[in-house]
Amino acid sequence: MTEPETLDTEVVVVGAGPTGLMLACELTLAGVQTLVLERSPQRIEQVKGGGIQPRTAEMLQLRGLLAPLLARAAERVPTGGHFAALPVPLDCTPWRTRHPYPIAIPQWKVEEEFEERAVAQGARVVRDAAVRAVEPDDDGVLVATSGGPRVRARYAVACDGGHSTVRKLLGMPFPGRSGTHRAVLADIRLTAVSPQVPREMGHLSTLTRHAGGYWAMLMPLGGELYRLTYGRTGGTDAAGQEDTGRDGTGRDAPVTPEEITAALHAVYGSETTLGAVENASRFTDATRQLEHYRTGRVLFAGDAAHIHPPLGGQGLNLGIQDAYNLGWKLAATVQGRAPGGLLDSYHAERHPVAAQVLHHTSAQRVLADPNPGPDVAALRDIVVDLLRLPDANRHIAGLMSGLSLHYDVPGDHPLTGHRVPDADLVTGAGATRLSALFGRGHAVLLDLAHGVPADLRLPPRIDLVHATRSEDPQDSQGSEDIGAAALLLRPDGYVCWATDSFADDGETLHAAVRDHIATTP
Repeated sequence: MTEPETLDTEVVVVGAGPTGLMLACELTLAGVQTLVLERSPQRIEQVKGGGIQPRTAEMLQLRGLLAPLLARAAERVPTGGHFAALPVPLDCTPWRTRHPYPIAIPQWKVEEEFEERAVAQGARVVRDAAVRAVEPDDDGVLVATSGGPRVRARYAVACDGGHSTVRKLLGMPFPGRSGTHRAVLADIRLTAVSPQVPREMGHLSTLTRHAGGYWAMLMPLGGELYRLTYGRTGGTDAAGQEDTGRDGTGRDAPVTPEEITAALHAVYGSETTLGAVENASRFTDATRQLEHYRTGRVLFAGDAAHIHPPLGGQGLNLGIQDAYNLGWKLAATVQGRAPGGLLDSYHAERHPVAAQVLHHTSAQRVLADPNPGPDVAALRDIVVDLLRLPDANRHIAGLMSGLSLHYDVPGDHPLTGHRVPDADLVTGAGATRLSALFGRGHAVLLDLAHGVPADLRLPPRIDLVHATRSEDPQDSQGSEDIGAAALLLRPDGYVCWATDSFADDGETLHAAVRDHIATTP
């Protein structure tokens, strides 16, 4: 029997979903040799995670990936996000973002764009390569696949989903709560529709209906294509039979056209006609999180590290932002320019973020109960009233959009650890925007007061940019909102150092570079 081919690479990424492919984009942008293994022989054109939140949109803008995704997104009436599908749109405009509304786009289109970019930058994607063994040692990781190559890498990153094979092979505990409710997600085509079928993609609260023992949400995606999510509510079903919400169907059982038709007729009427089922799967509201995102030379990101109820459009975004946080840190580690502890800061920064998402999706799970009792109904009324208050709405909007996210980065300046608005700037090359400075994946030292010493020595992959604030009165972003004379921004766009004056800050700037970005210059 012929031995399988052994491939050498610097980083092997397991899983070609949005998280794995985004990580491959970040690693290859930094010049790291990257191989992606995917067990599926071809991409599944399924909607799955179908929304890009405002902060994720800002981060994609940093790399020039947002424009092609917007070109492929579904048409939508601009409306804010939601919390537990309650009928109050979340207003992100107080967070000074250019992208205040969620973007509706099928996950497979996101994957396609990310893979095209990663491959163009030098990544290799190997499909039909299911992982069967993971053997880490002090110098690297050996990954063996069924029917594919063996891969020897310095580091491995598991981005292989909630049922992660890598996590199971390494015996990593995945503590949390098992699912108690089950639902179906399907991409379908309708050849006839009733008046109850929505004609446009508005606020989520307007798309959810309850009838005949079912709850359902039908989202128009253009033409005959719709995204249908549904489950049982208990009480009486469409046939007049008592239903507890548990029909005994296994999680992995195929979703039949007959089952989908029954839900459609119960909620949207018998004149709604199913033409085709493009794909369908079942999901639960299970909540779990790894205790540690790194074990030696193996790291975890996306659903392989955390799962939660699919409420508020968080999963796709959480995984992409994991990749942004990990990518530049792992690249610096592989290339020998990372300060001590930089790679471990991935877990330190991202684990609390996911824990917060698990926390608020659990709260949404209660509020969004399709068959609420009087106590839950009363709680919903109170929360709806609170969301109508500007300060409460701003807080929840920041939470759900990711715009309020900040990291616990040492430093006294109030901007440290935060994002900054994508302001209009003027440099020696002309008018630009802050986001345009990050296309190469470098850190950026932005000097807005022309006070950075001329003899300042910076390590590679830190770009010094002298700029002034735009004086255009139409600049809705208000570049004065940057709020500092100079800032050192990490490759993922978060501030790790800022100053209002250069009087005594040369030393602290060097310390920030040394401790948070690269080895001592």
